Amino acid sequence: MTTNQMTKPSKKIHITSTTILFVIAICVFATTLRTPITGVGPIISYIREGLQISNVLAGFLTTLPLLSFAMISPFAPRVAKRVGMELTLFLSLIIIAIGIVIRSLGTTPTLILGTILIGIAISFGNVLMQSFFKLKFPYHIGILTGLYTVSMNISAGLSLGISQPIAEKTSFGWQGALGFSILLTIIAILVWIPLLRGEKIDLSSLNNNHVYKEDKKMWKSPLAWAIAISMGMQSLLFYCSTAWLPEILISQGLSAENAGWMTSIMQYAQIPMTFLVPIIAEKFSSQRPIVFVFTFFYLVSFIGIYNEWTDYVIIWMVCLGLAGGASFGAILMFFTLRTKTAYEAAQISGFAQSVGYLLASAGPVLFGYFHDTSGSWSQSNLLFIIVTIILFTTAFISAKNRYV
Repeated sequence: MTTNQMTKPSKKIHITSTTILFVIAICVFATTLRTPITGVGPIISYIREGLQISNVLAGFLTTLPLLSFAMISPFAPRVAKRVGMELTLFLSLIIIAIGIVIRSLGTTPTLILGTILIGIAISFGNVLMQSFFKLKFPYHIGILTGLYTVSMNISAGLSLGISQPIAEKTSFGWQGALGFSILLTIIAILVWIPLLRGEKIDLSSLNNNHVYKEDKKMWKSPLAWAIAISMGMQSLLFYCSTAWLPEILISQGLSAENAGWMTSIMQYAQIPMTFLVPIIAEKFSSQRPIVFVFTFFYLVSFIGIYNEWTDYVIIWMVCLGLAGGASFGAILMFFTLRTKTAYEAAQISGFAQSVGYLLASAGPVLFGYFHDTSGSWSQSNLLFIIVTIILFTTAFISAKNRYV
């Protein structure tokens, strides 16, 4: 079958070897989308000391991928339409692997260059995967999104937990800790190869008649902006937590290793929500109850961290994980629930992630700046609470049943 042909999707998933391969491929692909970034937070002090860089520049290591996401995301649907969905995602895996190798060479210029390449490559997976699901299995987006996000969070939690021990207790140092994620990327490349030879899908199938129409101007839609800001605020909370929570917890009395594992617990606590929320969101016309739930968990965790109630840190980490998993799962589903076609889903995904990650990119640097100027984490921790309130407002608007 050529890329210009498609079979009519079925409401039932037929369990075939092709279906199993597809599910395995997307799960393994998902493991490459966060591990190269989440592993930085627990070892940021090692990188800072090894390269003699400031907290602002250290925070910029998390900001660089977000800036890459912002710049590349709008172009991802067009590249996939021209090159093909499967090949585009495969090439992104190759670029991730190259970026990881360059980043691990142990100098400031290669650290920055490798991080940029990783961010560019991850952008394609971030933007395209939801439209991939909508085209391949349009009646099962929730379950596929759940499996995809669970895989992402399991691998991200692993990266958070082991990066500090690798940097501290092995001869590989922080360079080896940064390079660990290439193992998952190589596995993803090998698993993805059969998809290049199998039945392919066509992203140019934009509506029920499979006829191309002019791109919608997402920047003119208030709903698209609400989704974009929601994406930005959720991403800011996630990447700031990943980058700086280990340092914050260390300042509150935890050891470096325990701080790394606490943030790993936060990541694993996302798993139930990242699996269940997309399935639940797909079944209801309005997702506003989900917005209330994740806002509650965010506020509980950030108030606990702000007040330095470190004796209960595991509670704050679990609440933060539940909130992050629910908010991420819900916002991903907005891309498909608030659009009518697969290409519109790719468009809103590209727009929302471009605007959202541009907003989120300021977060890690601001956190480092506030700490360097004030000498404490109080202002940074207060920013968590402010961003949560903004996220609630925009996600509440996005959760209403309507289309862009």
